[in-house]
Amino acid sequence: MNRYVLLSFDVEEFDMPLEYDFPITVPEQMAVGKKGLDALQPVLSDKTICSTLFTTANFAIQYPVEIKELSDQHEIASHTFYHSAFEDADLLKSKNKLEEISGKKVTGLRMPRMRKVSMEEVKKAGYEYDSSINPTYLPGRYNNFHLPRKMYTEQGVTRIPASVSPFIRMPLFWLSFKNLPYPLFKMFALQTLQKDGYLCLYFHPWEFTDIENYGLPGFTKKLHGEPLLQKLDRLLVDLKKEADFISMNSFQKEKAPH
Repeated sequence: MNRYVLLSFDVEEFDMPLEYDFPITVPEQMAVGKKGLDALQPVLSDKTICSTLFTTANFAIQYPVEIKELSDQHEIASHTFYHSAFEDADLLKSKNKLEEISGKKVTGLRMPRMRKVSMEEVKKAGYEYDSSINPTYLPGRYNNFHLPRKMYTEQGVTRIPASVSPFIRMPLFWLSFKNLPYPLFKMFALQTLQKDGYLCLYFHPWEFTDIENYGLPGFTKKLHGEPLLQKLDRLLVDLKKEADFISMNSFQKEKAPH
């Protein structure tokens, strides 16, 4: 096939409750993140799927054996060092630590919560691509309607935005997946895949656990745990008919403008 799905997961400590003033200890943050990875094993062990795991070094330090094993099939990329704290030095520190744990070169970055980051600093740290852009409007987070919808180059770094649909820029990410009716999300996804030739999707392992009692807003947990995993399985079955699942690193090397 000449069309690709860039499936990715932000592998991280589950610190989202802290954003809503709900206390959660670091050990529990780690445990929920790990439980989510375990729940995703049927997906991550599927030999027809190669995904990209944007991993915080903090999480990888806690579960080095699991990250090393996952690196045999999937790309390990950086989600910086900590999910809720950042300084520019973390770009290189996280890259080095993830390379040490995985034994593989780390070429990609995604910032937690898609926060802005200097491409000069990203390039200086040795990354080849960045996937920290959602080129749409998300109230209270960002307004990126002015940014390119498709892959482009900035200051020598390839930028791979999360996919949004043509024309209205419907975001095709974790929140829309759990809140939109499946036929509608699938329609937008296939429309985007046919128009762009690729689809860049992202989720979090912790979504596939029971997050009902962590003080989160309803729209973030409308669907979670096993029902969400079943919905994801349905999407993957449908997308396999249309495209190949490859890592972002492979896609960047093959398709990025040089």
